[in-house]
Amino acid sequence: MLEAVIHKKLRDFTLDIALRAGPGEIVVLMGENGAGKSTALNSIAGLVCPDAGSIRLAGSVLFDSGTGSDTPVEHRRIGYVFQDSVVFPHYSVRENLAFGLRARHKPPAVIRERVDYWLRAMDIEVLAEVKAGNLSGGQKQRVALGRALATEPALLMLDEPFNALDTDNIRLVKELTRTFVTGMQIPCLIVTHRMTDCRDVGDRVCVISRGIRKWEGTPEDLTGCSCAGEEP
Repeated sequence: MLEAVIHKKLRDFTLDIALRAGPGEIVVLMGENGAGKSTALNSIAGLVCPDAGSIRLAGSVLFDSGTGSDTPVEHRRIGYVFQDSVVFPHYSVRENLAFGLRARHKPPAVIRERVDYWLRAMDIEVLAEVKAGNLSGGQKQRVALGRALATEPALLMLDEPFNALDTDNIRLVKELTRTFVTGMQIPCLIVTHRMTDCRDVGDRVCVISRGIRKWEGTPEDLTGCSCAGEEP
């Protein structure tokens, strides 16, 4: 379970939002550019420090302005897939998948086992020794998703994960995301601009405008609603 209350003064407005996502639930964040969606994710990840609020994940306090608690990024057990399929271009696909596990000092046998599993799960076994910089956009996104999940996170977050992908890869990444969020029973937050993404993978939608929650409901309720103000 993720429960986050974030208050952060930004340049043009204040981000003041509460987010909640249960095990196996995908919550989609929508809204205009600069509405505060990515700042919300970065606050949960520990890359941005809120001015006030609290963030709790799987029974642990990650941040609490009242007590001064602020768990370091590397100890937050969050898998984060950034915008633009961020991979380490000079590392092989295998090395990319192993990166987070090595950073957490997992035993070599565990790293090999998990990397082999995620190579199969993401259907990228034949690319294991290929430098990640030579991959297509869809292949990079599968590497990034596998790397995020390989550490067995308590939360998965994806920021505009379907940008610059062709139709087949969009469908594949959506299917993989849904399969593993459900299978691992972890909460998931996805930032997107497209209502089709909400309908395809979302359980719940939260529309953010200038830092506040403007609307929340199911993807079905969002159909025909002009509040999202984004692409269909």
